[in-house]
Amino acid sequence: MLLRPLPCAPSSRVLRPPLPAPLRPSSGPLLPAPSRPAPSGAPGPARSLLAAGRGAGARRLLRPRRAPAGRVSCGLRGLHTEGDKAFAQFLTDEIKEEKKIQKHKSLPKVSGGWELEVHGTEARLVRKIAGEKITVTFNINNSIPPSAEDDTQEGQKPDEQEPELTSTPNFVVEVIKDDTKQTLVLDCHYPEDEIGHEGEEESDIFTIREVSFQPTGESDWKDTNYTLNTDSLDWALYDHLMDFLADRGVDNTFADELIELSTALEHQEYIKFLEDLKSFVKCQ
Repeated sequence: MLLRPLPCAPSSRVLRPPLPAPLRPSSGPLLPAPSRPAPSGAPGPARSLLAAGRGAGARRLLRPRRAPAGRVSCGLRGLHTEGDKAFAQFLTDEIKEEKKIQKHKSLPKVSGGWELEVHGTEARLVRKIAGEKITVTFNINNSIPPSAEDDTQEGQKPDEQEPELTSTPNFVVEVIKDDTKQTLVLDCHYPEDEIGHEGEEESDIFTIREVSFQPTGESDWKDTNYTLNTDSLDWALYDHLMDFLADRGVDNTFADELIELSTALEHQEYIKFLEDLKSFVKCQ
């Protein structure tokens, strides 16, 4: 006797087909990822915003419309998709726009006989005078205030030109005297409420946060050395420290020129980053 298969019980659930696997390098076949709908409205250009000046709102890159996913053969050099080609073209256009608005093709000089040394994102200004060596070191990474973008976009009118991005890095001043084993180290920064107040001659655009002595010639500073925080410092002592720096060329004029130098270096490194990113994603 042939056994009749039992009827399946009705199910209340509707089984959905499995989602396609994500794109990833593998030896097996690659399934194309589903294309997402493009965002509404044509996106503007990236950091430069195709405007005359570099606006604070131009820091983030806006996404171009996404092309349908697909593979582009590049031999054994790695996976390259249609999205990679669109990304590379976007970066090409962005680099052109950034170079158009680049103020300084070469880094500006700081007056006062300072010699400039640049190592990637770190810069060092060195000056020797009357048996002393003064060194100012700063790094452009994270030197643009993050709050500038949101503050300008909220209250800005459509026809107003956005303010330029300005790099205001913390900097360290080291003063070394001949025939001494100690280096006077002053950690300085730009307070946000003082930047841009050019008409106030009596106001310093930078401040000293900490002061300490470190062994001369040591690459690593000792945390066990006493560090003076200026928050609770007597104003007379603080003023003498500021005058001490001014006598060695670290004054408001120097601080203004350091901002210009740092901003130019930051923009230069940003363009180089875009070029490196383009080379990374571009199909060679």
